[in-house]
Amino acid sequence: MKKDIWEQKLRTCKEREFKFTTVSGIPVKTLYTPDDIEGFDYHHDLGYPGEFPFTRGVYTNMYRGRLWTMRQFSGFGTPKDTNKRYKYLLQHGQTGLSVAFDFPTLYGRDSDDPFSRGEVGKCGVAIDTLRDMEILFHGIPLEQISTSMTINPPAAMLLAMYIAVGEKQGVPKKALMGTIQNDMLKEYQAQKTWIYPPEPSMRIITDTMSYCAKEVPKWNTISISGYHIREAGSTALQELAFTLKNGFTYVEYGMKKGLDIDTFAPRLSFFFNSHLDFFEEVAKYRAARRIWARIMQDRYNAQSPRSYLMRFHTQTAGCTLTAQQPENNIMRTAFQALAAVLGGTQSLHTNSMDETYALPTEKAVKIALRTQQLIAFETGAGNTIDPLGGSYFIEALTDELEKGAYKYFERIDKLGGVVKAIEKGFFQKEISRSAYEYQKKLERKEKYHVGVNIFQEDTKSDMEILKISKEVERAQIASLRRVKQERNSRKVKESLKSLRKGAADGSNLMPLILECVRAYATLGEMCEMLKEEFGEYQEPIIF
Repeated sequence: MKKDIWEQKLRTCKEREFKFTTVSGIPVKTLYTPDDIEGFDYHHDLGYPGEFPFTRGVYTNMYRGRLWTMRQFSGFGTPKDTNKRYKYLLQHGQTGLSVAFDFPTLYGRDSDDPFSRGEVGKCGVAIDTLRDMEILFHGIPLEQISTSMTINPPAAMLLAMYIAVGEKQGVPKKALMGTIQNDMLKEYQAQKTWIYPPEPSMRIITDTMSYCAKEVPKWNTISISGYHIREAGSTALQELAFTLKNGFTYVEYGMKKGLDIDTFAPRLSFFFNSHLDFFEEVAKYRAARRIWARIMQDRYNAQSPRSYLMRFHTQTAGCTLTAQQPENNIMRTAFQALAAVLGGTQSLHTNSMDETYALPTEKAVKIALRTQQLIAFETGAGNTIDPLGGSYFIEALTDELEKGAYKYFERIDKLGGVVKAIEKGFFQKEISRSAYEYQKKLERKEKYHVGVNIFQEDTKSDMEILKISKEVERAQIASLRRVKQERNSRKVKESLKSLRKGAADGSNLMPLILECVRAYATLGEMCEMLKEEFGEYQEPIIF
């Protein structure tokens, strides 16, 4: 049957009253054909896995050689509590650790700081000194485990603590494997945990990049994160464009510092969200790889093929989980995880069904881990590479997202780049507008959320909830006091003084931070010392 005849028949068919668009608002056609990818060049636009432009994956044989790393973002209460959870997860087949820190730690505050009251250990693990990090990884061989730490303003301090724990275990820096998020640009744009203004923050980040390129070569120094941009309400297109533009900004700052791009770019990694629009998510990951490879080659003149590789971690979308009918979250997470796998992720975290209420229980987190294992070992999703590649719909959507990202790059460049655009509130306005528009679509039922605006039920969940005792805060503060009593106060003062001096004279801060950590200076003491030199960030008022 010819296309024109089929289209005539189609016009006689009744269609549901629904706006068929992706979450980003891209119209979705009834059918996709070769006409929708006119001019498509297999070698230029797709190529082979592990070959430029890496649309089909960053490694030659992808999951047939090695499955993605299975991580469960975990941290709560005291370091001892979290250490038990890590060992539980490793026993049940998790293949990498991912550390969640509490709010005081995220903001560089100690547990005994008045700012921390009521939040210690509640939404992550409390880390005040090297002693806490020693407990957190007690009995876990760091030379065998890849560890990801979701930490930003004080990322350099937490990395230094991890290095120091490795030293105590007899693991050299060059053997340590893992990632610190260390992505301050998206903090100003979306997540809102910051300490210092943008320029000093970029100084700390480039110091970390420079240090690790020489001393900790297996460490990913930045996990450029679209996840929190998406959680704040962006579309998939905005997540793609803003994340990549942030990544290119880190590249530019590294080069301005005099670093050879091929010494640090291979250790940049990415962190994406996996939302509910299944095919748009798959296309997003493919477009991201292609854009990154092309711009790294054409604009930044990277020479090493490793600099072209966009390696990324994925986490399923926390913002899509619902308190209503929480068991539905298991299915949401499974579809999102499958999209990440079909999109070629290197590591994956699956959210637990109870996370709208609290941190996950052991039962819920095990179900989330089993979700990944079912995808890996029962669905066949990893049997062939990029199984959706060549789909007219997927290729057309990948192209559409790529074009949209380049349009955003032009807008950001006209504003003077990422930092200037942050100061002007561009990202904040774009994200808040998208969040508002999506909420209105839910209210008008132009988009559906099962259990929330369709198929609602009046019954309440009787789900078991993990509760963090008030005793956690008391115990953590008592532990911190003991460390302060036992440490060498003179060494602490000297190391902190050297850190302040290094901040003023332009020295690389990582060796100085490491000396503070070895002396058991607290996270808050180190951050306060830098704050005295760098100042604090105040977000502009935006309407």
